[in-house]
Amino acid sequence: MANLTGKEKAAILLVSLGPDASAEVFKHLNDDEIEDLTLEIANLDKVPADVKDGVLDEFHQMCVAYDYISHGGMDYAREVLEKALGQNKANDIIDRLTASLQVRPFDQLRKTDPSQILNFIQNEHPQTIALVLAYLAPQQAAIIMSSLPYEKQTEVAKRIAIMERTSPDVIKEVERVLEQKLSSLMTNEYTVAGGIDTIVDILNLADRATEKKILEDLDEQNPELAEDIRQKMFVFEDIILLTDRDIQILLRQIDTDDLALALKTVSDEVAEKIFNNQSKRAAEMLKEDIEYLGPVRISDVEEAQQKIVGQIRKLEEAGEIIINRGGEDEVVV
Repeated sequence: MANLTGKEKAAILLVSLGPDASAEVFKHLNDDEIEDLTLEIANLDKVPADVKDGVLDEFHQMCVAYDYISHGGMDYAREVLEKALGQNKANDIIDRLTASLQVRPFDQLRKTDPSQILNFIQNEHPQTIALVLAYLAPQQAAIIMSSLPYEKQTEVAKRIAIMERTSPDVIKEVERVLEQKLSSLMTNEYTVAGGIDTIVDILNLADRATEKKILEDLDEQNPELAEDIRQKMFVFEDIILLTDRDIQILLRQIDTDDLALALKTVSDEVAEKIFNNQSKRAAEMLKEDIEYLGPVRISDVEEAQQKIVGQIRKLEEAGEIIINRGGEDEVVV
């Protein structure tokens, strides 16, 4: 066991789990990781039963330890493991876990009610608020963002969107100011948080008024950033979130050629959503148009999809359709 590399242990684990479970694991890996593990599995000789059992036991211990961390933090995990396994064994598991997992800063805050976090940070500098929100779950961050004073919302949103790397020293200082004892969770490497995707996740879960106010302000302060955010807030595949009525309104506003091109690479679910809101004859003609297109450039497909997304946002802004957002509880009258 001591002579096995991490990749070798992972390969043994996947073989032990069987093809179905291994396939599920592969869905969460990138192409390089899949290639590396596939090579390790291919090169495996016959694995002795005691080695396989050792790998499975180590994996189980790591899962248990991570579950303790998720529920009570690193100190809690260490305390429980020490009581169960002894200090040396517990230290060994914790050391291996922290070496293989990068636990995100502000871990304890993600287990805290958003209203309590709001009370804790609302008077802080916008950059500090942005840093904290960037590390929270989007649902938490959306609630806090919506509760901030209007004059702070846009400033915080802008800072999240342009945030890239944050020094560990800065994060530690913020944690110190916020009286969070999370220094044991930090790594010596820079951590990445924030960015366009983060603020998009937050705004998609925020109420419509907050989203509209922030984007309008950003239009004045940084139009290019506002447009980047808008383009990611509703992607073409999100058409499945529209009601049948809204799909039918949309279909009357878009060009058939653009629609055929946009549907060229989509999933069956997206395509069926469109076909089911057309007459049988119109759906058949659209399917023929898609088939007759032949090979097309991905960039052309994306351009057609973006054109339709732009029309969807125009219809929403005009109040003609409603985009269903997970964090809203709107009443339509």
